[in-house]
Amino acid sequence: MNHQSSTYDQELQDLKDTILKMGVLVQELIHRAVESLKNRDKDMAKEVIKQDEKVDQLELEVDEKCINLIARRQPKAGDLRFVTTGMRIATDLERIGDLAEDIAERTIEISNHKLLKPLIDIPKMTRLCEESVALVLDCFINRDSRMVRNIWDKEKKVDELRDAVHDELTEIMSKSPKDVERAMPLLLVSRHLERICDHATNIAEDVIYMVEGKVVKHGTPPVES
Repeated sequence: MNHQSSTYDQELQDLKDTILKMGVLVQELIHRAVESLKNRDKDMAKEVIKQDEKVDQLELEVDEKCINLIARRQPKAGDLRFVTTGMRIATDLERIGDLAEDIAERTIEISNHKLLKPLIDIPKMTRLCEESVALVLDCFINRDSRMVRNIWDKEKKVDELRDAVHDELTEIMSKSPKDVERAMPLLLVSRHLERICDHATNIAEDVIYMVEGKVVKHGTPPVES
């Protein structure tokens, strides 16, 4: 019985480790995608696109581990919520990887052009996105639903920065139509980053459900119980 119990604990730990590995990789891809944009580094952008395949592979591994745990171990209560939440988190992380890939593709689009302007708000958004992914993963691993509520402050800041980027670029395009080709990819990058933060918020909602059994409406910061 003890051997079975320790094997079960090891399987849960393996699941945690795989999700954590996936999370660390997507944080790295977000960072490298925007670095490639800042430096108009086409090779780095192509590497981000290639690395996203690893994220896809890790999502399949997480799904397989979760299905095996449910089928063979029949986890109860908190452990069952942990495993099912793990599957949902892997889906959000995979989508974050796709969005990092989208940013890298925007980099390739404008790699032969001079940047329209120095990037200020987009790197700020990027840092917030990386922090958001790190925060929600840490809260998932530690089953901590209190600290995860900080995600809504980060999401609000990302939305404000996205609006600032949108307003600035829209003004540039209206005054100088010839700059549309250089402005549009930056506008899309700000939207990709906003969506990354949205996925981190989805994970936060799942963590609250996992720990407290409380369903949080999308986009509504939860009141701490």
